Parts: sequence; structure tokens; C-alpha cells
Amino acid sequence: MWKWKKGNKRSGEDDAGGSAGAPPWKRQAVDSSSEDNPDGIVVCEVSKNKRISVRNWNGNVMVDFREFFVKDGKQLPTKKGISLSMDQWKILRDHIEEINEAVKEYSA
Repeated sequence: MWKWKKGNKRSGEDDAGGSAGAPPWKRQAVDSSSEDNPDGIVVCEVSKNKRISVRNWNGNVMVDFREFFVKDGKQLPTKKGISLSMDQWKILRDHIEEINEAVKEYSA
């Protein structure tokens, strides 16, 4: 079983056994130039640095709400955002009217 410790590092159940001698886990950097369309289908740009897109990630279709930044003339995604699976997206979509009503109440 995995435990999360301070600093979001992964470790085994105990510090002395199992994976204690293994190197820490690392995320692999994705080379966006090698992908056909790394941002998927951009549905809309909510603001200058925020957009909603639909993409295929690990064989799953995801609806991605994400913030971007510019580096070397390229717009790159940040960690600030959320990706919804199709099941999660359908739940959100089915509750849009309720969300709109709540927004109206707070706006009034």
C-alpha cells in the first residue's frame, strides 16, 4: 500500500523495506512536437490563458479545463485545471440548469 508523505513523494509502507532503495518516481516530460495535436480539439477559450478542450488521453476521451502559459512562443498547459472523464462530464452537463439557477441567486 502506498502512503503520501510531506512533499507528495511516494514511499512504501515502511521506510526500511520494499521500495526504500528505489529511485523516486518521476513524471515523463511529453514532447508536444511529437504529438499530432497535443491540445486536442479546443472548444473555446474562456480567457487569454484559459481554455476548454476535448482530448484523448491514455485511450480515454477527456474534457479538459486548463490554464496555459507562454514559453518560447508556445502555449503550454499548467497543472492548474481539471480533466473530466466522459462519465464525469455527463454528470456536470446534466446539472447545468441547476448551476445556472444557483449563479442567478448569487448574482442577484
